[in-house]
Amino acid sequence: MPSTEARSPRPEPAPASGDPAVPGPLRRRPVLIGLCAALVTVLLAAAALLPLPFSVALPGETVDVQGSSGGEQVIRISGAEVREPEGELRMTTIQATGPDATVRLPDVVSGWFSSERAVMPRDAVYPSGRTPREIREYNTAQMHESQDAAVEAALGLLDRSGRGIEVELSLEDVGGPSAGLLFALGIVNLLEGDGAGGDLTGGRVIAGTGTIEADGTVGSVGGVPLKTQAARRDGATVFLVPQDECGEAEGDLPEGLRLVPVRTLADAVGSLRALAAGDPVPSC
Repeated sequence: MPSTEARSPRPEPAPASGDPAVPGPLRRRPVLIGLCAALVTVLLAAAALLPLPFSVALPGETVDVQGSSGGEQVIRISGAEVREPEGELRMTTIQATGPDATVRLPDVVSGWFSSERAVMPRDAVYPSGRTPREIREYNTAQMHESQDAAVEAALGLLDRSGRGIEVELSLEDVGGPSAGLLFALGIVNLLEGDGAGGDLTGGRVIAGTGTIEADGTVGSVGGVPLKTQAARRDGATVFLVPQDECGEAEGDLPEGLRLVPVRTLADAVGSLRALAAGDPVPSC
């Protein structure tokens, strides 16, 4: 009779010591990590080469509007006696990469971590949708409008409108409206000084920025922290800033530069007269 005895299953051999079994997914993990790292590296390299819609700006030149620039007097007045100024009234600028310049990720990153440069959206510096030539024409037109408004505001403040006084303004290679306040102050100082026989600057180097309307209203501009650096570099101790940009101007303010906020041309003239007399003036 056949035997019905059950046999025990043969045990599987144990893995050899020092050679443990590794599941398949674990064996593939280092490969996947390596592939991901390579992909990230490729993407970062590609991003570093792609042009970005930003402009990188630096402190630009400053010009005493009572003096000359490029061999030509900035403010020319006829039909009235002109004073000899004692101090300086310096308009300030920024120097930005051009509207068609290529700005890449390394430029943006280095600008973000620098106190001497600023990274701004290109549309905040240049009008969008225009060619470089159209942008130059636009900036030139804004400068001319600002000059006309500065003349009207200054003569209006002095009550000299319609008295046969002619004012011509000329400043090469600078566009936009941000020099309007300083143009107006230059006209006021050349015609009447502080109104009491002295100089509106008190013999100081005064710098500033701000647009101007024909009624004397001062408007905001861009790049104020860079302009304060340019002003201090060129010897200014006082900086006139649109009231609404006080907070921005206080960031990275150079040592030795005093901020004076203004809303109108009359504010600016009043503060400079008070400063020259040693009286209190507004501050940010």
